[in-house]
Amino acid sequence: MNNSIYKNEKLAKYSWFNLGGPAEIFFKPKSIEDLKNFLVEQKSKNKKIHILGAGSNTLFRDSGFDGIIIRLGKNFSFCKLIEKNKIEVGAGTLDKKVSDFAKENNIQGFEFLSCIPGTIGGAIKMNSGCYGHDISQIFYSLKAIDLNGNIKIFKKEDIKFLYREINLQKDLIFLSAIFFGKTLNKNEIQEKQNSMIIKKKTSQPSKIKTCGSTFKNPKDKKAWKLIELSNCKNLRIGGASISSQHCNFFINDGSASSKDIENLIDEVKKKVMMNTGIELELEIKIVGKR
Repeated sequence: MNNSIYKNEKLAKYSWFNLGGPAEIFFKPKSIEDLKNFLVEQKSKNKKIHILGAGSNTLFRDSGFDGIIIRLGKNFSFCKLIEKNKIEVGAGTLDKKVSDFAKENNIQGFEFLSCIPGTIGGAIKMNSGCYGHDISQIFYSLKAIDLNGNIKIFKKEDIKFLYREINLQKDLIFLSAIFFGKTLNKNEIQEKQNSMIIKKKTSQPSKIKTCGSTFKNPKDKKAWKLIELSNCKNLRIGGASISSQHCNFFINDGSASSKDIENLIDEVKKKVMMNTGIELELEIKIVGKR
């Protein structure tokens, strides 16, 4: 067997919740050619495919995933300065690494990425952002591959960037992207970056088993506020609870199952709907058969 293909791989270690059953097949391509060959080979088998980044916003169900999980390997993690103020980034690169690389090259606009967990591929897919900034503001182009093994290039005008999503087909695998910013002295960039990091540390929990913001913010509302107003802050189901520091962060206390987390999500959605008439929409991804 190809040493980058694993059967019945436990998924808990790939999720920040540290939960989840096994994947039928887990594949870490070493190169674009490796990935292309694998996709062409799998095409006739008609198996479900899920693309995994850092697992910072993914809850795998206890039953695992009956299909293929693809996680880009280390050769998809890189940052390259391709011209002044323009950076090419591998989709498997951590957001914080991109922010730091831009800073070292005196390019501003990437500071917010220091506060976003996960990889650039996931950040593009989610149009991730915080503190008034998001991916769309620095995005230039995207290189992707479809499940038939065809390479595709998308410019900014080809993509509609929405709140925590984009309008590209769901089965694309992002390979790399080009971003741009403006020139600024790296010491000034460091100050901006530090300010955002401090803001995050004072408002969000850290060093716990969580996948960050559980729900998207409804239009003109804050999900955490709706959860608080609906008296959900002290809810607990099994080993799943809600952070006292930020009630849109759900926590595995170390004894939770994926089912506990999902049942807590369902209970909060129900209470918020009953109290406010607003249906909360998930920001995290739940993967696997219920």
